Amino acid sequence: MHMNSPLPRCDFSTALSSSSSFLHLGFGRDVTFRSVAPLRRNRLLILPRASSSPDPLLVQAARGNLVSRPPAWMMRQAGRYMAVYRKLAEKHPSFRVRSETVDLIVEISLQPWRAFHPDGVIIFSDILTPLPAFGVPFEIEEVKGPIIHNPITSKDCLNNLHPIDLDKLRFVGESLKILRSEVGEHAAVLGFVGAPWTLATYIVEGCTTRTYTTIKSMCHTAPHVLRSLLSHLTQAISEYIIFQVKSGAQCIQIFDSWGGQLPPNAWEQWSRPYIQEMVSAVRKACPQVPLVLYINGNGGLLERMVGTGIDVIGLDWTVDMADGRRRLGNKVVVQGNVDPAYLFCPLPALTDEIHRVVRSAGRRGHILNLGHGVLVKTPEEAVAHFFDVARDLRYDSLFEEVMVEDLKPVS
Repeated sequence: MHMNSPLPRCDFSTALSSSSSFLHLGFGRDVTFRSVAPLRRNRLLILPRASSSPDPLLVQAARGNLVSRPPAWMMRQAGRYMAVYRKLAEKHPSFRVRSETVDLIVEISLQPWRAFHPDGVIIFSDILTPLPAFGVPFEIEEVKGPIIHNPITSKDCLNNLHPIDLDKLRFVGESLKILRSEVGEHAAVLGFVGAPWTLATYIVEGCTTRTYTTIKSMCHTAPHVLRSLLSHLTQAISEYIIFQVKSGAQCIQIFDSWGGQLPPNAWEQWSRPYIQEMVSAVRKACPQVPLVLYINGNGGLLERMVGTGIDVIGLDWTVDMADGRRRLGNKVVVQGNVDPAYLFCPLPALTDEIHRVVRSAGRRGHILNLGHGVLVKTPEEAVAHFFDVARDLRYDSLFEEVMVEDLKPVS
């Protein structure tokens, strides 16, 4: 998409269904993967061709299109590991100021783009950013992190909630429009939100927690209150996603960061239905925009995540990519999942791990990423190397196997 192209149309028309199967390494009913072997004479060798779509590589891959290499970006790719960010943060010590001021949002979001040229530029923001726009004010303390002084734990507390006021989030929309203009067709602009359950953990607990005892107890002591809160969050965040897309986001990642803290059966009850409802609402308004779902500690939830209707599932590094691909099949794109600690290893080891992950994911339907965010004190040269390796990858050379239809060796 060219820099001067109009923003993607976002309406409530029914999306055309994309039912073409993914042809992963080792997957696909109508495709055989074999090492190169003598062919029957007069047989036509059909090689895969990359998509000719004008959309950025990451968007194409997220839709399951065949591309020449896996696109790459990193969660938390803008942040404290970069010297330019630390210098800016010294001038603007408040995180809320940095993440709610258009000029600073754009500058910070573009810092890794200028330095490393990833295939995705994600807006510098926070999953809690929209909370005040629907009645949940919060503060961020340097040591304790986010603090909500009036947590919602009873029916009366629900009265403080109101429909989301998107005018209060104009700094997000303006930032996305500028980022789209700055990046042009060279990378995808990504927006993101928190999933209802994850946002509810902060709103109910009032702060970051390691035990989640208050909200988990609430599932049994005040389930009607929790359901009302989750429903309100679902509506508000669905509108917030659509707002981001209208402003220029070409792909949206949903972080259910604390969904992995629930037992799988509880996640089915308290998280999945609300994500599924959110996905359905966004699909009706913006059918062309791929949606990514990431859950930290999702090894026990992979198959269940497919049921949300999401386009892309992010894997953390505790799930083997080959095993994740087998479990998920060829119906969804996968994202990840290099261990962030590899960025502290010798560069050849990082190269080998990137190659292993890409081979395990297969030659279609994969977005290269870390299994979690970039760690503080990560060497910038390692991040640069990660993206250099990613840009040099080519599926045709990485895989020795040749993908053909009805390919048979000489008998």
